[in-house]
This record gives sequence, structure tokens and C-alpha cells, in this order.
Amino acid sequence: MQAGEELSTHLRTRVIELTKMKGQGHKIIGYTPGGYMPEELLYACGAMPVPVGLIRGGEHEPVLVAGAYLPRWLDTFCRAQIGYKVLREEALYDLIDLLVVPVTDNNIRAIADCWNFYTDTEVFRFGVPHSKTDNGFQYYLEGINLLKEKLEQLTGTEITESRLREAINLCNRERELLSELSLMRKFERPPLSGRDFIELNHASFLADKKVMVEALQSFRAELKQKEAPVPGWPRILLTGSTLAFGDYKIYDLIEGAGASVVIEEFAEGVRHFSEVVHTDGALMEALADRYFVRRVPPAWFRPARERLDYLVKLAKDFNVNGVIWYQLMYRDSYDIESYYFPDILRSETGLSMLKIESDYDVSEIGPFRTRVETFIETIK
Repeated sequence: MQAGEELSTHLRTRVIELTKMKGQGHKIIGYTPGGYMPEELLYACGAMPVPVGLIRGGEHEPVLVAGAYLPRWLDTFCRAQIGYKVLREEALYDLIDLLVVPVTDNNIRAIADCWNFYTDTEVFRFGVPHSKTDNGFQYYLEGINLLKEKLEQLTGTEITESRLREAINLCNRERELLSELSLMRKFERPPLSGRDFIELNHASFLADKKVMVEALQSFRAELKQKEAPVPGWPRILLTGSTLAFGDYKIYDLIEGAGASVVIEEFAEGVRHFSEVVHTDGALMEALADRYFVRRVPPAWFRPARERLDYLVKLAKDFNVNGVIWYQLMYRDSYDIESYYFPDILRSETGLSMLKIESDYDVSEIGPFRTRVETFIETIK
């Protein structure tokens, strides 16, 4: 498709473009994914800051390299973010002037600690409460207000209400388009594969926002005219802790086994697009409402059943035939949750679940393929 080719060209040259922008005085702001970082604040600073999400993963070497800087028993994705920085083979990681880390747990905090201790990149942290209480809301709101002040200090640009509203509208538009494309997978004959959609999702962390919106609009128009493949494959809900840019083996294994991922829900590496920012009140509070109150919480947050109930709803809404739980090693909260979710899933939907745990090791592929193929055969 033409839209895909244009977006691919933009992404291939993105690092070159960012390098030129940095030379012209622009600030490259990196941030850890997870759904708690309001990009609107960065775009509201004008053209000076350029946000990019640190979402690369799937390779084992960075994970091994990180062992010299932190214990092995931390989450695989978080170890990889340290390894990519140390190896200096990912040019994007070397361009960052400021790393923003919404601290949700010790795994994410380890990224901030190592970048702070072992690199010359400035790190800004703010805390994310684990409970959706009034006090938790105020704590998160204070954190993003501090981020706002930091960005104004860094760029010398005041984040005015008009600039913030314009940035919110832009980000809302991207979310609406991603949501519309994802909902197309509810069809009996989805016009795009799960792999195609997740690559679009990942591109939204790296591409220029206006370019991304134009590409998504073109994709939508092209897909409405596209003839979908013949139906018949089992429909899979894919969930877990983190799905990183480049970590596509689980998609390839599922599609290779004759099934289709029609919806996914992850804590990191996947943009949460189902909720937009409401602009009919105080805008900073509106950001806190969207990113904290209405954000479906990760596994370790409370109320504990909110994410699990959301997964059950997704399974019903997208008419799936089975659930594959793909998590990374040492993400203990997801490990614990994966033990009691199958009973909830079975009692409320009658569906079964396969759990797979990865450390980005190439030796995993063979055993994973056998387990995925067997699971798909049982639900056909």
C-alpha cells in the first residue's frame, strides 16, 4: 500500500532527520513506554522538543550486556533498554537529551537509575501511584505539573493553554485513527493482520505526529477498499507484560500456525488509544484523568480486577477463540496474575489460555513454535 511505503521511508530516515534537528538546537526527549507519559506536554512546547519512545526489544545481546550494570532478575525489556544504550548500536538512544521516566515499579526505575549513573543523559522521573484514589490522582497530577515546568525550563517555551489544547487535539486524532483501524479487526474478515497493526502502533512512538496522522488516514481509506482474506483462522487475543518494537516472533508463530491476532493488550510497548483527552475543563487535570484515572492499569496496580475484567471484555467484543499470554522473564506481577486469570477467563468466556515467557533468547523459538501450534490445533 502507498501509505505503508511512505511511512516506512519516513521511519528509515527518522534518525538522520532527528540528528539534523538536534544539530539545529532541537531537544530530543526520550521516554519509557507504559501509558503514563503525556506526549501532549512535549508537543505543546512548540517545535523545540521531539518525543521518541524507547520501545525497541527482542534481541538477546543487549539483555546480556545489561548484566554488568544491574541484577539479572529484572524484567527483560528493561534490561534491554540499558543494553541498547551501553552498546551504542542504536543511534536513536544516543540522540536523547532528556529521558523522562514515569516510575511505575522497580523494573522501570532500574532504567532511570542506570541511565543516570552510567551515562551523561539527563533523567527526569515522576511517580505513578498504584491505586486510583483521590490522593493518587493529585500525586500524579503534581508529577506531570513538575514535568511541565521541566520542559518549559529546558526549551525556554511556556506551555500555554492554547498550545496544550492544540497538542491534545493532535494526539487525540492519532488515538482515534488507531482505534478505528483496530476496530476493523472485529470483522469476520479483518482487512489487516495483527502484525500489520502492531507495526503501525510501534511507528506511532517514533514518527513525526503529523506524518503519522496523515499515514493513518491514508491507511484507513485504503483498507476500506481492500478485499479481506478468506475467513476461517482462529481469532487470538494476545496479552502480557511488554510487546516491544522488533519483538515480533510471537506474531509470526501465531500466524504461521494458522491463527490471527485480532486484539492485543500490553503494559509497555503498545500505545493505549482507546481513551482520548477530554478538553471541556482544566487541561492538566484532563491529562491526569486520561493518563491515570481512565488508563487500564497494569498487573500490579489496584483495583486488581480492572485489567482482568477488561481482558474478558476484549475477548467477548472481538469474538476470540483463545488467549495467548506473552510475558517477559522476571515480570513477577504478571507471572502471579497469569496463574489465576485462566480460571476467570474459562468461567466467564469458556476460553482457554496459553502462557509463554520470554527472555529474548533465540533458543526459545523451537519450543515456542511447538506450544503455539499445539494450542492453535486444540482451539480450531
